Amino acid sequence: MSSILVCINPTESHVGPVLTVAKGFVDKGWRVRVLTGARFADRVDATGATAIALPPEGDVLDSIDLKGNARGVKALNDGIYRTFIEPTPPQFQALCEALDAEPVDAVTGDPSFLAMSLLNSLPARPVLATCGIFPLMVSSVDTPPFGLGATPKRGAIGRLQHRMMSWTARKVILARVQRQIDEFYRSFGLPGLGSTFFTDYMLRDGMIDLLGQFTVPAFEYPRSDLPSVVRFFGPLSVPARPDWRPPEWWSELDGSRPVVHVSQGTVANTDFGELVGPTLEALADEPVLVVVATGRTDGRPIGDLPPLPANARVAEFLPHAELMPKVSAFVTNGGYGGLHEAMRHGVPIVVAGDTEDKLETSARVAWSGVGVNLKTGHPTREAIRAAVSDVLANPRFRDASSRIGEEIAASPGAAGFVDAVEELVAARASAPASGGA
Repeated sequence: MSSILVCINPTESHVGPVLTVAKGFVDKGWRVRVLTGARFADRVDATGATAIALPPEGDVLDSIDLKGNARGVKALNDGIYRTFIEPTPPQFQALCEALDAEPVDAVTGDPSFLAMSLLNSLPARPVLATCGIFPLMVSSVDTPPFGLGATPKRGAIGRLQHRMMSWTARKVILARVQRQIDEFYRSFGLPGLGSTFFTDYMLRDGMIDLLGQFTVPAFEYPRSDLPSVVRFFGPLSVPARPDWRPPEWWSELDGSRPVVHVSQGTVANTDFGELVGPTLEALADEPVLVVVATGRTDGRPIGDLPPLPANARVAEFLPHAELMPKVSAFVTNGGYGGLHEAMRHGVPIVVAGDTEDKLETSARVAWSGVGVNLKTGHPTREAIRAAVSDVLANPRFRDASSRIGEEIAASPGAAGFVDAVEELVAARASAPASGGA
């Protein structure tokens, strides 16, 4: 039996999608262990995998408060270091202990679990594959640097602008954390960053065997210099919960009026005044049915929603596989999974996100033509109303979303990623043993 260790930074937005990958390996008969936060043990067990808890000092992602009053370049550098570098040594220790206790054929996980890159400091490592659960962060002459929410420019002038923006990001804006990460990798005996941007470090020759990007090429910026280890597998399909039952108002989704679905996802749902509230107010007098999913599956009350207008319905959880075929437009803060579920069913999108990776997902919505990017995480009622009217009235948005939906339907998803890792493991078994980078 082949075996794999799955490493996940312990926060909901990472655990949900990567556990879908873990389940794919379980379904193929692999021995699967998952290294993540202890509070996710039940979720891990439900996939058929075995949970391994990170030590407390490596389980800090959800407890880091980066909102505060700090702003600017210093806060950005501090945030990256505290979020992704400080927890890495205890995470790497836990990773090594798991491998010592039970060797594996492969290691996989989300790209932010940087301890995986430190496997290259060992005399030998298993097959190493990462799960691209965010927009592709790979630098390119054809794209601006990741994190700005800027779309690519065309031609030679565009490439020059991209180079200048990338140089500024590496040498000015993120110079301090770039230097800190360089020193960090060198302290483990690995090569330093040199001229490599820290987001591209894992893609250096021999450091990784596969980066499986869980989208389709039509929703990602083209790159003429894309490393060969990057492969697209299409989005992850999250199965519906077996205990889900439709709410009593479900029969109203009968096609008699357009359905506008609004959600702030499963993470950024503590303040409904950001998007859900303004959307309810914006569409209160429109001839649509507004369906709200609070995304709260942990028992938190939903009483802090604003008053529901007569044309609105609400539930804590609504499976996209059941809901999206009935939806005419999706208003979202830009979660990667939700966007793909909308496009899977050809639904046009209104996106309003400006935190985490949502600047990048929002930019791709506009770039791909599937919807309108409001370019803020706190849109006005007027902006939401105009954008929803636009995507409902203009068929080009639905047509673009449907085209990407066809590409999604033809993609293999998690099963294709599992097959690719199996091929790498088989190739490794038939070749002489080799070490890390």
